[in-house]
Amino acid sequence: MAQQHSAGFLKIVEDAKSRVRELTVDQVKAKVDRGEHFMLVDVREDNEWAKDHVTGAIHLGKGIIERDAEKSLPDKATEIVLYCGGGFRSALAADNLQKMGYTNVFSMDGGIRDWREKGYRLTKENT
Repeated sequence: MAQQHSAGFLKIVEDAKSRVRELTVDQVKAKVDRGEHFMLVDVREDNEWAKDHVTGAIHLGKGIIERDAEKSLPDKATEIVLYCGGGFRSALAADNLQKMGYTNVFSMDGGIRDWREKGYRLTKENT
């Protein structure tokens, strides 16, 4: 089922996306398959994370990522790929992390919905 977003929300997402670098689901999957070192961060709500998430990801929900990022992601030069349901909340979070001085942040366009549709591996265990 497609999510219906409000015009105001879409406006701030579009603004954030003008400043945020994005990767496709296939590009992120290829990085995982090559064993590249980067932090994969799920910014969805706790109940969404509990349902399933990308294997190897850590969870820093959109509501707390700005507060907790410097503790969980202390190296501001580390490559970070954020994802959510479809790529909107992750773009907002990436924009804020960049404002906090993170220099190598990406948002996964298409989010976990595209990941799931492609049949890529998901897990329910906390990692």
